[in-house]
Amino acid sequence: MDVAIIITYTLALLIIFMYSLAQLNLLFNYLKSRKQTDSSPTFDFSKKEEIPNITVQLPVFNELYVMDRLLDNIAELEYPKDKLEIQVLDDSTDESVITTAAHIKKLQESGLDIKHICREDRSGFKAGALKEGLKIAKGEYIAIFDADFLPGKKWLLQTIPYFKDENIGVVQTRWGHINRDYSMLTKIQAFALDFHFTMEQVGRNYKDHFINFNGTAGVWRKTCIEDAGNWQGDTLTEDLDLSYRAQLKKWKFKYLEEVETPAELPIVISAARSQQFRWNKGAAENFQKLYWKLLRDKTVSFKTKFHSFFHLLNSSMFLLVLLVAVLSVPVMYIKNSNPMFSWYFNVIAFFALSTVIFFFCYWHTFKKIHGKGFWNFMEYIKMFFTFFSIAMGFSVHNSMAVLEGHLGKKSEFVRTPKFNVSSLKDSWKGNKYVSKNISGNTIIEALLMGYFGFALYSAFELQDFGLFLFHIMLFLGFGFVFFKSVTSKL
Repeated sequence: MDVAIIITYTLALLIIFMYSLAQLNLLFNYLKSRKQTDSSPTFDFSKKEEIPNITVQLPVFNELYVMDRLLDNIAELEYPKDKLEIQVLDDSTDESVITTAAHIKKLQESGLDIKHICREDRSGFKAGALKEGLKIAKGEYIAIFDADFLPGKKWLLQTIPYFKDENIGVVQTRWGHINRDYSMLTKIQAFALDFHFTMEQVGRNYKDHFINFNGTAGVWRKTCIEDAGNWQGDTLTEDLDLSYRAQLKKWKFKYLEEVETPAELPIVISAARSQQFRWNKGAAENFQKLYWKLLRDKTVSFKTKFHSFFHLLNSSMFLLVLLVAVLSVPVMYIKNSNPMFSWYFNVIAFFALSTVIFFFCYWHTFKKIHGKGFWNFMEYIKMFFTFFSIAMGFSVHNSMAVLEGHLGKKSEFVRTPKFNVSSLKDSWKGNKYVSKNISGNTIIEALLMGYFGFALYSAFELQDFGLFLFHIMLFLGFGFVFFKSVTSKL
């Protein structure tokens, strides 16, 4: 039994270490990209004949609290009115359909080409709505925004010109966060997303590795969507699915780090859970659907296949982290009761380098957004350990999602409720879309909080503090997720 535990523990640490090396390589790519001048060909919008027709798609479902804000914001986009069409793809089943229709009518009276498209059923969920709208879209290019996104007035003028290159299938922009400082929950979500949208997306795009359209705040070439097989609703992350199919068809993606598109982060843990579940399960589903096809493609480089492996298995790291966490307690006892394994524990101490690599990578993202300096570095250290503690606290929930994805269990597309809040003065308590149920995983999270509390006690009993910081982070992470899950229902 001891040997089996040690082998499993070591293999999990090894895969996490390989993942950290992939992230380190992306950091090197990111740093190199910052020295490069962008010489991409662009449309000259001073020439009317170079201004293409655009369709903006707004896929929405029961977005009562943010629809007015969304529609008013989109109406402000600067683009020739005779070249712009807006589709509100409304699958709503509540009273928001009526208020949205009234708002759209006012915008139509102002001269805006905006259509309210309602389906009789939600087949295919978001993917189905986008596909339905695409059938009648006038635009050569399709810009997509979720209900909580607020693009700047010049957003189309900043993105559309890059389609001058006929090989470009997608232009994706970086997400911003209008409520970053609302709570610790929103801060750690912003911390994670900033890393993805700064280092990961740039690092992959710079070396032409596969990246993903992030479901919103980006533009597709209509012919690219059609050539890649159109939107498909057989995974929970239709955006990642279509992105990989398009790149397998040799379409190029253009990522614009400097174009920020602000959006709202989930402010209650049930909303964050539903979003995390969808993203993590969807990534695992797409690994099963697409990676083996990519692996067999002889035209794709080994390095791109390597990065795509960890890109699609990104969410599966939660499963490995949970495994390492749970096994770390028996490993601590094995270490202290079997001197014959002492050499082994000296060897696996090397894998602590993974944490150092992550610390180094996340710092480069943090300082790009928040700036350098001693106090910013101190704030970063606090955020780094807080983020990883809470991320580990989510590992049970996310691991369940990953397992369902790999095993092919199907589930509905559960939307993330929006709140239209940006400061602590704004309340979410009356939001009708917030789930009133406590996740069954919450009980497991409470038990794991106790389990790692026992691990802290064991450190003093055995006088072995090698994993003490790790167990503190696990205890606090599971405690945070458990108590937030319970108290948010009160």
